[in-house]
This record gives sequence, C-alpha cells and structure tokens, in this order.
Amino acid sequence: MPDHSVSKAQFVGLCPKHQTRNCCLCQSELIIPGKKNTALHALTSAALVLPGLLLSTSHAANANLDSFSFQYNRFQEGKRNLFNVPNSLKPIQADVIQAGGKVSLSDRVKFSFNYTRDVWSGATPVTSAPLASNGNRPILQNAPGGGTFVSGASPFVNRPISLDRDLNPIGQDGQVDTRAVEVLSSASPEVRNAADFGLGYEWNEAAVNFGGGVSIENDFKSSYGNVSGRLDFNQKLTSIKAGFGYTSNETSAILDHDLSPYLTKTAFASQIESRGGSEILHGKRQDWAANIGLTQILGKNSLIDANIGYTHSNGFMENPYKAMTVIFVDPEASNNGLDTPINGDVRALLEQRPNIRNQVAISARYIQYISPLDAALHLDYKFSTDDWGINTNTFTANWIQPLVSGWSITPRIRYHSQDAANFYQPYLVSEQAFSTNAVDALGRQVFERIDNPDILFVRDEQFNLLDGDGNLVDEALVSVQPKRNQFDNDQLPDSFSSDHRLSGFGTLSGGVTLKKQFARGIALQTGFEYFTRQSALQIGGDNGGSFGDFDFYVASAAISVNIEKLNFASSGSNGSGGHDHLDHGKNKHHHGGHVPAGVMYGHMLDKAGDFMVGYRFMYGRQAGDMLNGTQSVSDQSIVSQGCSDELNCRFTPTFMNMKMHMLDIMYAPTNWLNVMLMPKFVDMEMDIRKLDGSPPAPPNVHEHTGIAGHTTGGVGDTTLSTLIKLYNEPGHRLHLGLGVSAPTGNVGLEFRRLFQIDGGLVHFGMQLGSGTWDFLPNLTYAGDHNRWSWGAQLSGTKRLEDENKSGYRLGDTFQATSWGGYRLTPWLSTSVRGIYTVQGAIQGDFNAFNGRAGPMDFPANHGGQFWDVGFGINATVPKGKYAGNNLSFEWIQPVKDDVNGFRLERKAALAATWSYHF
Repeated sequence: MPDHSVSKAQFVGLCPKHQTRNCCLCQSELIIPGKKNTALHALTSAALVLPGLLLSTSHAANANLDSFSFQYNRFQEGKRNLFNVPNSLKPIQADVIQAGGKVSLSDRVKFSFNYTRDVWSGATPVTSAPLASNGNRPILQNAPGGGTFVSGASPFVNRPISLDRDLNPIGQDGQVDTRAVEVLSSASPEVRNAADFGLGYEWNEAAVNFGGGVSIENDFKSSYGNVSGRLDFNQKLTSIKAGFGYTSNETSAILDHDLSPYLTKTAFASQIESRGGSEILHGKRQDWAANIGLTQILGKNSLIDANIGYTHSNGFMENPYKAMTVIFVDPEASNNGLDTPINGDVRALLEQRPNIRNQVAISARYIQYISPLDAALHLDYKFSTDDWGINTNTFTANWIQPLVSGWSITPRIRYHSQDAANFYQPYLVSEQAFSTNAVDALGRQVFERIDNPDILFVRDEQFNLLDGDGNLVDEALVSVQPKRNQFDNDQLPDSFSSDHRLSGFGTLSGGVTLKKQFARGIALQTGFEYFTRQSALQIGGDNGGSFGDFDFYVASAAISVNIEKLNFASSGSNGSGGHDHLDHGKNKHHHGGHVPAGVMYGHMLDKAGDFMVGYRFMYGRQAGDMLNGTQSVSDQSIVSQGCSDELNCRFTPTFMNMKMHMLDIMYAPTNWLNVMLMPKFVDMEMDIRKLDGSPPAPPNVHEHTGIAGHTTGGVGDTTLSTLIKLYNEPGHRLHLGLGVSAPTGNVGLEFRRLFQIDGGLVHFGMQLGSGTWDFLPNLTYAGDHNRWSWGAQLSGTKRLEDENKSGYRLGDTFQATSWGGYRLTPWLSTSVRGIYTVQGAIQGDFNAFNGRAGPMDFPANHGGQFWDVGFGINATVPKGKYAGNNLSFEWIQPVKDDVNGFRLERKAALAATWSYHF
C-alpha cells in the first residue's frame, strides 16, 4: 500500500510508526486544568486529531467520557502518466472501516479498543525505468472495423536499450531521452485487519497507559506494544510525557506473478521459498521507539505542545514488491573506440535497502482560542531526519469554527516536503555485462547439463565435450548449454531503490470537515481532503522526479456515540445516568421479546423522536462437498457437467467466507412510522483447487496459479427502509417493512492481469452487491407473555431492473422464519429459530470477459432452497451508565441444501448485533 507522504496507516487512522490509532508515543495530549473555563473548554474540545481524516473527538475533553465510534474512509488515487502508452489500469483505491470505543472500568481505570479493516486494489508502481526502454508493454486489441488499437499497458522490464557514448538512453526517434517512467502492475483486492487496545490508570496529577495490537495481511503481520506516562504539575498547567514502543514485523510476500519470471532475486535467494507454484520472500524487522513531550497551557486562550521522538529499525527494510531497473553495459562494447550507439541490457533486480534505520522526529503544536469568533486555530509543524538522508518538513493549519445548532466546520491546509533517500535513483547504469560465458582456469568454456546444472563440462580446442575428469562425452547421450556467470554484485551500490516514496517530492493538500453534534451524545461527521503530490513542490527540489507526480483524495464519514451523555439525556433532571433501563415503559416490549440477531427489520421504535444506533456483523462460510441438488458430486461430474456444454470445468472452490459489517441508524418521526438507513461493508475470500481430470485452459484465458486465494471487499449495497406499525397491543405487535436496496456495491471487480493475460471479471458471488435497485418488503409479527416470546417474519427481495452494468441480474429471494424465546433473567434471554429460504438462479450473464474457471462462473449454478436452524442469546445491560446497551448473537446451522446446478455446501453462519436506542 502506498504512503505518498500520507502513509497507509495515516489514511486509515493509525499511527504510521506504531500501528495504533491513539498512539501514546506520537499523539500530543491536551491537559485541562482542574477548573474549567469557557475559553479553555472551547479550545480543547476543538482539538481535532486529524480533521477530515479521523473522528473529531478531543483526546482531552472526552478523556473521561465513555464512547463508541464507527467510521468509513475512502482513499482514491488519480491515474499515473505513462507517457508513451495509454494507462487503462485502475488506480489504487482503498475502502476502510473503523470501529472503536473507550470504556471506564472504574473511576481511574480506562480501557480503549479499535478495530480496522481495509480493502485495497489497483495498479501500483513496481519500478521506474527509462522511457526509452518501453517498460510498460502496450496491450493491443482488435478494432471493430479491423486492425488493432492500444488499449493499455502491462509491465515489461527485461529488454535491450540503445545508449549514447555518455550512457544516456536513446529513444525510438534516435534522440537522447533521459526521461523516466513508472512501470505499473495491477493487483487483485487485498484485505488488512488490525486491532489494538489500551489500558490506562489515572491519578490526580499523573497517568500511565499500556497498549498493544496486531495488524494482519495475507503477506504481512505486525505485532506491537507500547507504554507511556504523563505527569502534571504547576496546577496542571504543565505536563510532561514519555513513552516507549516496540514493533515486530514479519513479511511473507508472494512475489508478483507478472514480474517474478523477469526479476533477478540473487541477493535474497536464501530468503525465498517456493511453494505451490509461488515464490515467497520472507523477512523480519524490529522497530524500537521512544518519545518525550511537554504540554504548556499559556493562558486561558492558548497552549503549546512539543515532542521529540526517536525510532531505531533493523532487519528486512525492503519493500518486497519493488524492483530496481538496472541497465547493464558490456565494457568491451562501450570502450571499443567507435562512435556508434551502445547496446544496453535492461534488467530488474529486487531493491536493496540498508538493514538499519535511525529516525528522529521533532513536532510542535500551538493552539489559540479566538474569543470574538468562538473558534480555535491549530498550527502544527513537524521535522524528521534519518540516516538514509530523508529530511521532511510538514506544516499544518486547522481552523475549528463552531456554528449554530451543534454544527462546526474545520477547514484545513497541509504542506509536506521530503528529500530523497541517498540511495534513491529512478534507474541505475552499471558498466558490466549482465552475464558472461563461464570459463575454467585454462580459459575453456564451461557447459552444464540442461537437466542437472550441477554437472559441468568443458570443450577443448577441437570443440570436443569433456567431463570433469577430461573424458570424451558422447553428445548424443547428453544435452548441455553454456554456463553463464551473472554480474558482479560488488560493482553495484550497496543499497538501491526506485520506490517513489523514497524520492524527493512535496505534497500540498486542502480539506474540510463538517460535524453535527446532537444534544443526546450523537455526533455525525464527514470530511474530504484533496492532495497533489509533485516533485516541484519539494523544498530545494529540481523537479527531476516529475514522472511520478499524481493526485489523490481521502473522504470520510463517521458517527460517534457518547454513552454517558446519552444516559444523562435519558435520565432527565436527576442527572444520575444510572437509571434502570429495563423499567422504562417505552422499552418494555423491546426488552421483553427481543428478536434473534439474524432477523432484519425485526423491531420498531415506539415513540416519536426516538433514535436507535447499532452495529450488525454477519459471517457465512461455505466449505466441504460440492453439491448438485442435494447430492455430493465427484470431480469428474463437475468437470463434465458443472459448467456448460461447450466448456468443461477446470477448478472448483474449496471454501468461501463472507463477512458483512452494517451500521444501523433508525429514527421514529411518528409513533407509527420508523425510517432506517443501513450502509454495508463486505469482504469475501475464496480458495479453489484444480479438478482431477480437468482440461487445460483455453488460449489467452486467465489460469489460477500459486498459493494465494481470492479476496474482494469494499462498500456493499445500501438499504433504505420504512417500518409501518399495523397493530400494537400488549403481547402482540405487527409491522410492515417497505425498503429499497441502492446498488452502491461494485459489480465490476476484476482479477489482475496474469502473465499479460486479462484476468476478467471476478466470480458472481464475490462481487460486492447486486448492481440493481431492489425492492425489500417484509412483514413481522412478535408476541410475548411473561417470560416467553415468539415471532415470525416473511421477507423477500425483488430485483427492479433487468440487468446490472455487468450484464446479469441476481435471482429474487423469499424467506420465511419463525422463532421462540425464553427470558432467563430480566436481562438475559435465549431463542431458537427455523428458517426457510428460496433464491432464484442468476438471469443473464457477464457482458465482459470472465475466465470461466469453474461452476462459480456460470449463472445456472446459483440459488436454490435452504433450510436452517438458529440458536440465539440476547443480553441487555440492566443498569448503570451502560444501561440499555443490547448485545445479541445467533449461530445459524444449515440443515439441508437443495442447490441449483453445482454449488459448494454451506457450513455455518453467525450473526451478532449491538444496539442502543434512546
């Protein structure tokens, strides 16, 4: 994932050094005097951490307030300039969800947690090369009227190049052309999961915090821990801070399929493992970090915060997906005394960085409250330097302006400048041959057996083939080839990289955050920031790296819930915040008869003006046997019958996991009507295997190779619904739901190009939505008596369009379910549920290329009839400041599958919900 001066960690809201969102080593804390005043409250409550990117929750003002938050971020790059070929590759984009909270375990003990899941995909630079070398191979397609046209590019790194006598590249027009260009390679979607926690203890004038977490990707794992402390004195007007952190990183990078066959990996041969058709590069790295800081409140209207930090890193520092383009020039050709162009040999080598890095960072923040405008100005500066030669300067200014009715706006401007690493170059020229014929001590040419390169031979003056003992060899019995000696690594620099993130550049950005604070402790926020990254913006730069210029943006939306403020608002004038939530009449039916976690649209809010916020997680797994109808089938049956009459199947899935995260927001404008908004974030993973007896892939068709499975993820479809109360009497309730599903999920996801062959569209079931507007009717009945509760629901999905943008339409669905429950205690209940679902087959088909690898790529192999049973448990916090928070879990066990065509059997599903209504 790129960082472009805003690292992957930064734009998803994590500390880029220590991989934790509220980093005790990097983040300045704002210390409030024991006695509040209006100016200081405005000053500190406006102290946003990263306006436009992160939740605008003041670390200081809300340090003792328990809260939960949910945020979505979108990172989107613009297209890179490839100069000599069109760039049809999709630029990098990332969809990120974050959920977190702070909980008081006692008056002095605080616990915090955060979870982040991001999915990214798109084309990224793997190296840079002379433009004259045509590093991006043109992709030719047939034109409708005959002939061909260039539709895009794919990476192409090993090829000859012409140089002048000063070793400058010569373009196709015969003129010297020293320009460079980035060489791009696309990537299928990848997923990262990260979780961190913090535990703190506070005294009257001091605090200590412990934290840790983990970040996991398919090819990378990071574990980290930290400890920090704070000491207040001078009547809490002055605070000193100190912290220490440790991070352990493990890399297991699956080398790029397009690039690896052409990549020289000699320097890392001992770290590369071959497994399942893939090459895996392993490496380990450790980071040690320390930080000290000082916060000084200058008066009722201003404060200053200063920090200095040191980080020592050692181990595998390389980016395993970055290569260095090296032009090898045979000295005999360059020193032959002729005035003709020199032939160079363009090769790609894995980059090599120093295995140690020491960094020092100094930062300062000044905050000024502007009393006449009731606003705050934040000015930030950070300088960092390291022993790689990278110096950075970052200036940031925020203006936090409260408006009327709980609204506030925060415009922001940011400038960042970075010097290049002392080992960065767009490409290298080495005056040595890439490889030469091997000779023995007598000057005779050495040959090797083709089937066993360890067995060597030589040729004598008569060109006879001799073995190691000098015996004549019958060449009719053995096949040999000249043995080649590769280049001398000592003639290359010790370290080299063309990673654009190590180049010299500047970044200028501007953004704005808009926030609405509701009286009941709910805050909604949205932000947008646009960045331009240009080499010309570097302080003292020469614009030499303009080939790597591009723009990008970050957009965000968030909701935060302050539990203590919610309870204060609910408890009325007594202000206790510790009421018994189960005694509230308006919640009696809700808490007496909870619907199981897997039931959507199962309850309504009773009173006009009521709100509900919630989070819903759903997980489903398919694994085990392939089914045809209700019967397990053999590989041979799948090969011959599972795809089509014209095409036999080559692969079949071994498992598929689906995870869905949903945010529930419900509001009751009247006593009989609720409106509901449910944005979704989904991700899926699938692994496949080659079928026994399967045919070879057709020409120019994507063939699955290696050990990596498929992952997709991002924003799913968005549900908007109304619930209408039809009947509401003690013990019996009936309501009607009328909703629509908006097609916000992407149905055009594609596999990356593989060996210059288009991967085509990803399988039907791994696209992120339906791609059509859908009608979602439902009818729900619920009843209860004493400790018992029961209910039933009919629901369906009707596709409102004939096809989506990819040419197909998912089948309609119908579901009937009923349940019974028993309340074990006033706050704990259980449930059992039966479920019947029927889903139609897909109509239409992909209107763009798809690899047709297996049953998952054919419309007839989708849908069917399904029977399930669910076992649920529900808990509601009965009293205290968390009173009314509800948690529900339901395990859904498949009983019977009767599938359309050929499908993988279902194993299990899990539904979990949290909700609070007020």
